Order: sequence, then structure tokens, then C-alpha cells
Amino acid sequence: MSRYRGPRLRIVRRLGELPGLTRKNTKNEKPPGEHGTKLRKPSEYAKRLQEKQKIRYNYGISEKQLLRYVKISKRVKGATGEVLLQLLEMRLDNTIFRLGMAPTIPAARQLVNHGHILVNGSRVSICSFQLKPGDIITVSENQKSKKLVDNHIQSPGLANVPGHLELDKKNMSAKVNGIISRDWVALNLEELLVVEYYSRN
Repeated sequence: MSRYRGPRLRIVRRLGELPGLTRKNTKNEKPPGEHGTKLRKPSEYAKRLQEKQKIRYNYGISEKQLLRYVKISKRVKGATGEVLLQLLEMRLDNTIFRLGMAPTIPAARQLVNHGHILVNGSRVSICSFQLKPGDIITVSENQKSKKLVDNHIQSPGLANVPGHLELDKKNMSAKVNGIISRDWVALNLEELLVVEYYSRN
């Protein structure tokens, strides 16, 4: 399945809050569809599928990409679910979002795709670029780039910057000081169910 480009609130109603997908909240908490009002206990498979879909829609990745991240996570020392979240959180597009340089991950992806972001002084246009401790993120000297980021980075709605990141709002730059810890992941998720989903399929 390719990247989702449909109504975002419809997904939020189905899966719950997805901070990376949209800032908007829906007052209608019932699932979408004509049978949304019917309450039924989800099966174990449905629970695992829902958690997997949360990751896909929040981080804006395809099924193929998520499967690749799961395979990488299993080869890395540590809890597979936590490593999976760390890989996704350390993506460049997600980091731009977590720094408050863009309101959502899709918006951060546009900044990266259009060449507005530099890593260690070099322009990087690959959203999935994996950041590592010591990396320096800056905004292009182009006035258009600075204006796009300034619109969000100075906003009072800026979320708390995760502890592994150091933000310099004045110079529109940031430093990666480490790997994100599980406590700083904003998505409400049971990552173990995601690992189980792929282990059983």
C-alpha cells in the first residue's frame, strides 16, 4: 500500500490520535462508516493490525518500508519494538517535525524533499535519512527556506523538543545528542503488537 493521501481525520477517528499525521482533533470519536456506532470486541489479530496501522499512518511510511524497518530491528541488539521506534524517530523527516520546524510529518517531508534542510552542511533530500548522534541540522540560507521554517519554529504551539535533540531557534539549527528514548515517543502505541503482527504473518 502506498503513502496515504486521503482524509486525515477519518484515520484519526479509526486509530486514535496520530500527532505526526495531523494537528487537528475530531470531536466525533466513533469509528468512520455506517457501522461505526456498533461496539464489538476486536480480535487479537485486529489489535495487532491496528497498532501496525498507527505506525504506518503516523510516520507516513509504506507497508514495504515498515517491513524493512522491522527486519532491521530484529537484527539489532535490544528490544525489537523499541529499536523499531528509534529507527522511525531518527528519520530526518520525523526529526524536523519533532523540532517544531514543521507542523506535521507530511509537512516536514516537503521541507526535506524541496532541499530546505541541511545535515552537517550538506543538502539532504531523502526523508528516510537516518540521523545519528553528533549530526547538525540547519536550514538552507535561502530566504524562502528560512521563512517556511520560521513560520512554525517561533509559534507558541511548539511541542516539547525530545531530550536527545538540542534546538537553537534563533539560528534555526539543531544538534542530535543521542538516540531517542522510549519515553519521548509521542505516539500512543503498543509496539510489541506490531512485532507480533509481522512474526505471525
